[in-house]
Amino acid sequence: MTEETKPTAGTDTPPDHLSVNPRSKHFDADVLQRGIGIRFKDRVRNDIEEYSISEGWVRVQAGKTVDRKGQPLTIKLNGPVEAWFEDLGDSPPIAKAE
Repeated sequence: MTEETKPTAGTDTPPDHLSVNPRSKHFDADVLQRGIGIRFKDRVRNDIEEYSISEGWVRVQAGKTVDRKGQPLTIKLNGPVEAWFEDLGDSPPIAKAE
């Protein structure tokens, strides 16, 4: 786990950058196991492959298209991103860009 993917010490907010792809340097199974909720452009999304709160983008799979190695092709969407841990109940702390 790199320094930028670690949650801030003493808080229960998700990391700034996280990926569900095990090949990515931003992958963290322990964090993903807790469950991450993502709101992108004021809509809760369940199809996010990777996100960056500070840079304001998410990656989503482009349909069922895969590359020649069998990995899903993704597209990058820009906009406001908010993330929270789903295991904290109804009003968890939300990580969002300042």
